[in-house]
Amino acid sequence: MNTEIIGIVLVFGLAIALALPLGKYIAKVYDGEKTLLDPICGPIERLIYRTTGIKPEAEMNWKQHILALLTINTVWIVLGMLILMTQERLPLNPNSIPNMRIDVALNTVISFVVNCNLQHYAGESELSYLGQLWLMFLQFVSAATGMAAVVILFKAFKEKTADTLGNFYVHFIKSCTRILLPLSFIVATLLVFEGTPMTFEGKTNMTTLQGEQIQVSTGPAAAFIAIKHIGTNGGGFFGANSAHPFENPTYWSNSVEMIAQLLIPLAMVFAFGYFIKRKKLACMIFAVMTLGFTLLVVPSMYMEMQGNPAIAAMGIDNSLGAMEGKEVRFGAATSGFWSIATTVISTGSVNAMHDSMMPLSGMNQLLAMMINAFYGGVGVGVLNFFIFIILAVFISGLMVGRTPEFLGKKIEAQEMKIAMLIALLHPFLILTGTALAAALPQHTADTLNNPGFHGLSEMLYEYTSAAANNGSGFEGLADNTRWWNISTALVLLLSRFLPIIGPIAIAGLLASKRFVPDSNGTLKTDTATFGLMVFAVIVIVAALAFFPVLTLGPIAEYFSL
Repeated sequence: MNTEIIGIVLVFGLAIALALPLGKYIAKVYDGEKTLLDPICGPIERLIYRTTGIKPEAEMNWKQHILALLTINTVWIVLGMLILMTQERLPLNPNSIPNMRIDVALNTVISFVVNCNLQHYAGESELSYLGQLWLMFLQFVSAATGMAAVVILFKAFKEKTADTLGNFYVHFIKSCTRILLPLSFIVATLLVFEGTPMTFEGKTNMTTLQGEQIQVSTGPAAAFIAIKHIGTNGGGFFGANSAHPFENPTYWSNSVEMIAQLLIPLAMVFAFGYFIKRKKLACMIFAVMTLGFTLLVVPSMYMEMQGNPAIAAMGIDNSLGAMEGKEVRFGAATSGFWSIATTVISTGSVNAMHDSMMPLSGMNQLLAMMINAFYGGVGVGVLNFFIFIILAVFISGLMVGRTPEFLGKKIEAQEMKIAMLIALLHPFLILTGTALAAALPQHTADTLNNPGFHGLSEMLYEYTSAAANNGSGFEGLADNTRWWNISTALVLLLSRFLPIIGPIAIAGLLASKRFVPDSNGTLKTDTATFGLMVFAVIVIVAALAFFPVLTLGPIAEYFSL
């Protein structure tokens, strides 16, 4: 077997092996059980509670959780705008970086607050170190927001009947102190040893192979990159993201970053099973997610390893695969694996340029974000999958003539309406944004690097990435314009908070209902049969919504080669 494939299998296997105990630990953290970090984190958390006036014992209903979530995110947006638009006069700016334009600052702050990190700027030339540190802070709190939101779902199904679902601020702070910070510290340390810079000095003078003296940007990159992957944020310290030799110097750093972005999304699935004591259900969810991931990643790796037939027709050696836009230190297969992992998980970091990959590899990247339920981001991946479970339960119940139930709670009209609205919101935002961009060429035509099918794919990818809170891009698109900054900022806000509010509302409504014990007529939701039903629902929804536009973009481009 190809050594590159063996390395990929080992990395993925190690991620799963680490996610199992991490999932158990996460369940203990949110359930209030004792853990090894209690002596360190307990005093820190109590200090935070005292200084902020948080009452950890105060329970919240689902509406209070949503209000708390929206309030703190609004504060972060306002503070972020102030910092980025005045960074010229603020400290930690040794390279004299000017203030950000208002539309760029708006897009940047919203993008980092919603855990997307859709970057329309180059970090090394447009952000001071203070700006980078603020964005690093947002990478922690945006990830913790998603994790705190999914705990509400966990608690809704742990008790038979409940009107309150814990305290949002407690879930949020524990996510930072006990999970994100320790894991980020470990990853940052490993990256420093691999050569990633961690300094507050300005640009460094270096000599090129041609003997020329140039200035190279450095900075506190290792800490930034660690939470970028642990929190499935994806925003790069440098413009080239993890294709940059400082962000991702070696094959080993690439493996560390890959495991880091897989770790919590995988662990959250297992944590759900441990928390509600339904391990078979967690295994079903993990199996469906892994099936979907495999069906996307294997063809993409194969296509990238086969190379570009148009280049082969020119008599150029294609034995290394389709290497345009890729780093030789990683290779075609590893780059193909990363491209699907980062879009399935919603990290959005890149170690190769997605714009230069084979057309159907680009289609699979788009599908990974369009489905947005195979692993997904920290916390929100489980919330997105929960919507498909509700749809599958309802459809299955109708098919067999049983009352739709999930974990002892009846699924009724109110829950179904919310689930359908959330399921339809995602394609609505993507397709509406792309249609407007295509219909208004006066705002977008000059920003496309490619005409025809690939040009449509570039626009489609931009809105898909924004709607999926991903952040990667077909970088042939010149996206730092007022049109792209403002339109994607709107999509970012709607696609982040509504898909969180919807599942929380459903969880809150179900939690308050009377528990119905299992009987002979109960639809089993932890079986392989039901897992296939959920998978079928996901495929049908994605196919009906997105197949027409995919035929006009990457599929048409494939047949034009």
